[in-house]
Amino acid sequence: MKNHLTAIICFLLLTACYKDKGNYDINMPLNPTVSGLDSIYEAVVGDSLIITPKVTIGNSDSLVLEWRISAPEVETGYLYYTGSSLRMLFGLQANLYSARLSVYDKNNGIRYFYSFQIQGMTEFTAGTTVLSVENGVTKLSFITPGGQVKPNIYETVNGHSLPPNPLHLYYMKDQMQGNMALGYWIICKKDGVRLNVSSLQDDPTYPNTLVNNFFSAPDSIIVGSIQQGNRGFLTGIINDKFYAGYTTTWNQATTYGMFGDYASGTYNLAPSFISTLINGAYSYIGFEKDKQQFVRISGTPFYYGTQYTTTSTAAFDPTNVGLSLIHMEQINSGDCFAYCRAADGTIYELKFTVSFTNSPYTFTPVHKRAFIQPGLINEDTKWQAAINGVLYIASGKKVYRYNPLNQEVRALETSFGENTVSMIKLSDNQDTLIAGAGNSLYYMDISTGKYGVLARTITGIPGQPVDIAWRP
Repeated sequence: MKNHLTAIICFLLLTACYKDKGNYDINMPLNPTVSGLDSIYEAVVGDSLIITPKVTIGNSDSLVLEWRISAPEVETGYLYYTGSSLRMLFGLQANLYSARLSVYDKNNGIRYFYSFQIQGMTEFTAGTTVLSVENGVTKLSFITPGGQVKPNIYETVNGHSLPPNPLHLYYMKDQMQGNMALGYWIICKKDGVRLNVSSLQDDPTYPNTLVNNFFSAPDSIIVGSIQQGNRGFLTGIINDKFYAGYTTTWNQATTYGMFGDYASGTYNLAPSFISTLINGAYSYIGFEKDKQQFVRISGTPFYYGTQYTTTSTAAFDPTNVGLSLIHMEQINSGDCFAYCRAADGTIYELKFTVSFTNSPYTFTPVHKRAFIQPGLINEDTKWQAAINGVLYIASGKKVYRYNPLNQEVRALETSFGENTVSMIKLSDNQDTLIAGAGNSLYYMDISTGKYGVLARTITGIPGQPVDIAWRP
């Protein structure tokens, strides 16, 4: 046994002293050199797109170039091409698309990947669309980034008129998918039209009228008001009931954004409502006009009515307001303001906050007071709530800045002559307030320390502006 143990130890010592004389030099394959491939390309819809990079490696004959474009609107989700150049008739929309060049070396089976982007372009890719009404006829016009007005563009492109009584114009985009453009919606009192984002034609893919946007349309439609959600869908009050667009499918599906049944319940809503998005969930504050009470609605949609806790009724009772609602606004998903009329004509400002997204659901009344300048408020008054806590109010021939904290009402500096202000809208950065009056748009500076100094004017709008939307 001892001799066996000695032999094993000697063997291990000899093995440990053995010098490995193997050749471990590794010859890594050469990476291809790619030049002439930009990070982004502009492609005109309906025109040719050709991309020809220069790709070299030791033996270029062994290379195969493969191209892939992510295109959610096609059934497979991608477009594929093979060849030394990407050559295609660009038939996608005026959206930003991710693309990839794969360089495949047949000698060793290795693929090398190079990413870039393609921006689809049309003459309508960037600019401002304007919804207006001229002698009772609805008009849509387009303003180029250089300020050129193309009036009546809808009739020019489509060959027929829009429905009467326009209310809203929305540029629809899915913010959860890189702001993917989904088109435009023009909402009128009894119908609406959906437009292709690239051509401004009646959309050939999705339901292109508001009536056809229902899985089962009611016999008639009367729109109270409609808003757009962050996923590019519509939600709002139609026939005094609450509807929300269907979003539990692919945003390129023809059923995306369509209305199912309204939120079931026995109620009749006033036109004005508030939407709040918190942690990806929508909640809504409506006003039941018959019972004169604030109500809770979820984005499902589901009507909860007054199923919430009121923290105090010292200021007012939200379940029994005793007033008729004129309008509601919310600031930064926080403070809410409702302007209501009493039976004797007195206009009151009701301030409150709500927590309708996460249980417990609470409604907190803050104050009820007579509005300091009731003559500014009527059914035609236009409103915009700014993130700095002020409200802009267009009434008659002026626009006013109202601060609820100190009840200061201040007329903005821009004059509109004898023209009634027909719309107001805040820019994305909220440094500019755009007003429509007469046949013009007025861009007013409302940045810190400025009170509506006129920055520029665009004239030549057919009729009075009702709403605008822009695509930067």
